[in-house]
Amino acid sequence: MLARVEAGQPAIGDYVIAATDFDDVTGPTPDDYAEKAQLDFLGYGSVEEALAERFHMDIDLLIALNPNAAFEPGETISVALTGPDLTGVVQRIEADKALRQVRAYDGQGNLVATYPATIGSEGTPSPSGSYVVEAVAPMPNYTYNPDINFQQGDNTEVLTIPPGPNGPVGSMWIALSKPTYGIHGTPEPSQIDKTSSYGCVRLTNWDAQELGSMVAKGATVDFL
Repeated sequence: MLARVEAGQPAIGDYVIAATDFDDVTGPTPDDYAEKAQLDFLGYGSVEEALAERFHMDIDLLIALNPNAAFEPGETISVALTGPDLTGVVQRIEADKALRQVRAYDGQGNLVATYPATIGSEGTPSPSGSYVVEAVAPMPNYTYNPDINFQQGDNTEVLTIPPGPNGPVGSMWIALSKPTYGIHGTPEPSQIDKTSSYGCVRLTNWDAQELGSMVAKGATVDFL
């Protein structure tokens, strides 16, 4: 959106809510992983959440722009105009821990994209060094293993968490050559670059999806 403002283009426009905007709305997501594992899909908690993510917005901004909206099909609302997704072939990624930023480059070393990111924490730091992208998985399941990852609540057994934008790794998983580590989305986009992660690189779902659509298997990922 910043690029649109700098180019003198409008940053806010109108959108007519469609019935299909409710397709991935499944209601509130439980916090407990054992309860998540009983579900088939971890969709959006509300159509407001779905629309905010679609237009790369914080849900509070969406509601502030539309204080009288009922968010029903056929209603016209104000949304951020994000423009088209970036395109290209990403051959190298830098995960900059100090700047809390991910930078993506093409094969000629040209900067393709820059994203705000959450990269590890003091207790569970991200790795150092260089790795490669081994796989890209949209809408992935998530395997919870407290012996390998972290302890969530009272859950001591291995659990398979279903896919969905509100799953633990959001709507995209970019697997790295270091086992259990990856670049992924999040169910809480407002917390990107503000809180810690369990060692992985966390992006908003929309940024993770955009990066996943461009990154090539075998691309280098350097942790700085």
